[in-house]
Amino acid sequence: MTRRELGDAATTVDAEGSDLLIERVFAAPRELVWAAMTTAEHVAHWIGPHGTTTEVVELDVRPGGRWKWINRYEGGEVAFLGEYLEVDSPKRLVRTTAPDPAPAGVPPAVETITFEEVDGGTRVHWLTTFPSPEVLDFAVSTGMATGIVEQFDRLAERLAQG
Repeated sequence: MTRRELGDAATTVDAEGSDLLIERVFAAPRELVWAAMTTAEHVAHWIGPHGTTTEVVELDVRPGGRWKWINRYEGGEVAFLGEYLEVDSPKRLVRTTAPDPAPAGVPPAVETITFEEVDGGTRVHWLTTFPSPEVLDFAVSTGMATGIVEQFDRLAERLAQG
């Protein structure tokens, strides 16, 4: 299977097989990056590409807890939801993710997000395993990689504000 590099100089985004790997080092302490990714107040300000607004409908960060947000953009909206499978603050999150409504018969993807302290910052390693290479290919075809880069830029800006 061919590896596709889809990121930019700041955010690595690689697709291979059923896996999408995203990595970025943020100039912020791990606890702050964790908080930005696990509290509704912060998530609403950075999740989604430039030009979107986000409504956090639910964010219950505990094993068995659910999450849901709606990204709104000019001309439409898209919702995502899932369940937290593992929570090890501030080191690791494992959760499911799917569009809402999910396509019939397609199981959710599983995201494993780790937070590693590195030289005064935090490396986020975000691995999403899709149900199949075809589902990953579809997600990438919708502009997902560009959206990821843009939302990580938005997160970096949010973290810079403290």
